[in-house]
Amino acid sequence: MRPGRIHYAWVVAAVTFLALLASAGFRSTVGLFIVPFEADFGWTRDQVSLAISINLVCYGLMAPFSAAIVNRFGARRMMIVSLAVVAAGAGLTTTMTAVWQLDALWGVAIGSATGAISIPLSAIVATRWFTRYRGLVTGLLAASFATGNLIFLPLLAWITTAHGWRSAVWVVTICAAAMIPLVALLMRDHPADVGLAPYGGEVEAAAPVRHGNPFRAPFTVLKRAVRVRDFWLLAGTFFICGWTTNGAVQTHFVPAAHDHGISEVSAASVLAVIGVFDILGSTASGWLTDRVDPRRLLFVYYALRGLSLAALPLFLETGHAALIAFAVVYGLDWVATVPPTVILTHRAFGPDAGVVFGWIFCSHMLGGAAAAWLAGYMRVVSDDYFVAFVGGGILAVLAAFGSLAIVGRPRVAHT
Repeated sequence: MRPGRIHYAWVVAAVTFLALLASAGFRSTVGLFIVPFEADFGWTRDQVSLAISINLVCYGLMAPFSAAIVNRFGARRMMIVSLAVVAAGAGLTTTMTAVWQLDALWGVAIGSATGAISIPLSAIVATRWFTRYRGLVTGLLAASFATGNLIFLPLLAWITTAHGWRSAVWVVTICAAAMIPLVALLMRDHPADVGLAPYGGEVEAAAPVRHGNPFRAPFTVLKRAVRVRDFWLLAGTFFICGWTTNGAVQTHFVPAAHDHGISEVSAASVLAVIGVFDILGSTASGWLTDRVDPRRLLFVYYALRGLSLAALPLFLETGHAALIAFAVVYGLDWVATVPPTVILTHRAFGPDAGVVFGWIFCSHMLGGAAAAWLAGYMRVVSDDYFVAFVGGGILAVLAAFGSLAIVGRPRVAHT
């Protein structure tokens, strides 16, 4: 590469960032449509919440397998197919007439497609294309999830209010389709594909294409991991992490605010504030994880999250200023749990850590799915979200103490 030219790794990182940003925005959008679906179709809140739960389950289940799919078919091809599925699935929802169609389209199709473009993909790109600045790139790509919410939620909330939910869905469809030619033109699977070394590294041969079953290896790793106590502690605390973020707040904050007379646009703006401070919190957490015991960091993050979530019903009654304060505290540790969890996973599982973290991330999304449905059900039963939010706060405090029990030393039982 000639001096002064931008290394192609930065182009790949930029394309991946945009794809991850869009994927995060697409997946979380359906939470804005709970109230419009109730009005248009007469569906109950727990029925719509079930579709969101299916979305989160499918999203999470893709995590352990996305690396295997990339190794078999390549990141570029996987991203193109996933974006095409998102575009088709979102477009078809404008014609749906039954709730099972929402389950199939936004639950299964869009959940699986966006799950393929998620945290595991960011780790693959950062590791494969960067030797220097690998940590920085990993952090920036992780921040794309918050940025996706920051950009899409307020915009789509305004479109939904002004023009209806179908117009907002068409925006998702068009954005996903527009990403496809960008990925096709600029994305590459390996530095060797463009005759380069990873940024800051030496020239490497392209990784060989694996022709075996891409779904067998994750199960082999899982079989070993479940014998280790730390796996259950990490997966359990991350299950609660998903419960208290994607499930309780990201899915139900907007309809809960609506119940208290707060408009969808204002509520989505509060979520955007969470996104802004999430970027700051995740970056600072990465820096702290290199200097502080990750278990102590997790204790602080989960404890603060639990206290703020338990107080959310009061904040909803108090007004906008209190919700902004909630957004700041909640945003700072929304994704802050990821760096300490990743480090503890690497310490405990060594070479298997990447796939093990995929399963732990799957647990995170299963927790989100459980909370998304249960919070909607509790809203139907009790006519408010008090039990859902306070119960989530209590679970987060339990996760704080569970984090202190993690050992974080290699103790994997091998077959």
